[in-house]
Amino acid sequence: MQQLQEDRPAKNIILLIGDGMGLAQVSTAYYFGEGTPNFSRFKHIGLHQNEPVGKKITDSASGATAFSTGYKSYNAAIGVDGDTIARETILEWAALNGKSTGVIATSSITHATPASFYAHVQNRNWHEDIAADYAKAPADFAAGGGYKYFSQRRDDQDLLKVLEEKHVLVDTNELGANLEFGQKYAFFLEPDAMPTMKDGRGDFLPNATATALDFLSNDEDGFFLMVEGSQIDWGGHANDGEYVINEVLDFDKVIGLALDFAQKDGNTLVVVTADHETGGLSLSAAKVFGQPEYGAIEPTFSTGGHSASLIPVFAYGPGSEAFLGIYQNNDIYGKMMKAFAEKSAAFSSTSR
Repeated sequence: MQQLQEDRPAKNIILLIGDGMGLAQVSTAYYFGEGTPNFSRFKHIGLHQNEPVGKKITDSASGATAFSTGYKSYNAAIGVDGDTIARETILEWAALNGKSTGVIATSSITHATPASFYAHVQNRNWHEDIAADYAKAPADFAAGGGYKYFSQRRDDQDLLKVLEEKHVLVDTNELGANLEFGQKYAFFLEPDAMPTMKDGRGDFLPNATATALDFLSNDEDGFFLMVEGSQIDWGGHANDGEYVINEVLDFDKVIGLALDFAQKDGNTLVVVTADHETGGLSLSAAKVFGQPEYGAIEPTFSTGGHSASLIPVFAYGPGSEAFLGIYQNNDIYGKMMKAFAEKSAAFSSTSR
């Protein structure tokens, strides 16, 4: 295991986003999982506030755009600021600076969070436009769902063929192994979203993450990888406690993989957070004959939408100490860029 040096630049950054994952969702890993969750392995923990432009409560698009560009924006914005101006993302910056890049999600790869790292469109629902942006994006690795937005389009284009013409190996059937560094890969394994854990998704997310880390780490200049546990959010919208718990436990496996890699590597910053909380989840005392029973926990919800709760941020590795405290969601971009030693990009929330 290499010695961790938190005061030196990060060669690699792994950003893990549990969509809709507030503190109560994190807590489910402690009460419904086996053993100590990987969240306990962090010593640098902060909170972010996530108001978008013009509203009090953010959606995933503006939340992820804040992470990816450093700009606050309006709900539904993908990689554009509040004036709909396209802003360079950290993934694009990494690629321009010689680093390899990747995006992974349990949603469609064109869904709000992954899209915000490579696309620039005014509305998150423009999936075909987002897919067209992916076909021009510098991503070296992608895994998730959403192939229908590439090959079953209203304009009759087959963007999967376009990707292959650009020497991207596309697979819509299974996640590959033993990937060849220098090649680009896109694993779009469902027409839209990946299945839920309850419906048999299995270890797709940890396997895709392990594959990406093995592949991207071949780059001597480093890499940027964003991995989203997309469906924590969907369980919250459905007010389905079992759905949330299963998705959080799956996401915790990914956190363990990222931390294991970072501890061995010594040059990798791992950041774990969420765009917002979904469902107003509480871990309430179960009721027996109408009275609270403190020996049992029952997930309860206050809304079918998002909430305005502050969101935990967990960080490990070079630059992790910057994630202590309470700050705006778009400050996370500046903290990551500073960890990459891009001094001119250490923006504050007031400057963006």
